[in-house]
Amino acid sequence: MSEEDREGLNHQVAGQMSEKLDLGAWDNRQKLALTCRMLAHEGHSETLAGQVTVRQPDGTFLTTAMAIGFDEISRGNVIRIDDEMRVIEGKGMANPAIRFHLWIYRRRPDVRCIVHTHPPYVNALSMIGKPLEVAHMDATPFFDDCAFLREWPGLPIGDSEGEIISAALGTKRTILLANHGFLAATGSLEESAYLAMLIERAARSQLIAQSAGELRRVDAARAKESHDFLLLPSIVNASFALFARRVIRREPEVLF
Repeated sequence: MSEEDREGLNHQVAGQMSEKLDLGAWDNRQKLALTCRMLAHEGHSETLAGQVTVRQPDGTFLTTAMAIGFDEISRGNVIRIDDEMRVIEGKGMANPAIRFHLWIYRRRPDVRCIVHTHPPYVNALSMIGKPLEVAHMDATPFFDDCAFLREWPGLPIGDSEGEIISAALGTKRTILLANHGFLAATGSLEESAYLAMLIERAARSQLIAQSAGELRRVDAARAKESHDFLLLPSIVNASFALFARRVIRREPEVLF
């Protein structure tokens, strides 16, 4: 099959998915709560570390209140803050670490949602100073799209840390933060959540493979093709809907 034929088939399949699959009908508060719950189930919320923010059209942000775990979040306790982190809707206070999110939003007008967590396998990679490698199809969404900050700048609650992290991220969707964790910064809540789910699984596979032998990286051209396909909105949204339905079956209260 030629490259042109392959590309046409990929887009045809993606178009059919958009038309025929159930992609859910949740509002932004529900989707934020669903994201927190799905990440909690994958081990992204073992402590209070981690935040999700969603930029709204009026320049405010939806987020989770400080000291409420990802596994506790529901639609009703999502808060709305302004660009000075003042709560303008809901109860509680914003997590001070959201300050570095604001730096990214200022640098990247294309970013609508940031997910930052400290999941165990990503943490393990960050502790040994290893970037994420694309050695499997499931890791290809990160091909040439995952930055690496090699030095920990300290707790991300000041402006200097925000400047460092946002600069290191550049134009990429994700970044692995040495001695810290990771973040996804994309144009939709669904995409940031999707990449957050995938990066922990990619880190887990990488660590298992490295314990057994040398990694065999995916061919660059094939990795790019797979990256582009797996990040098509229909793929992203169908994946988010799958993860969300699993949450709702276990924890239906998340929607209220």
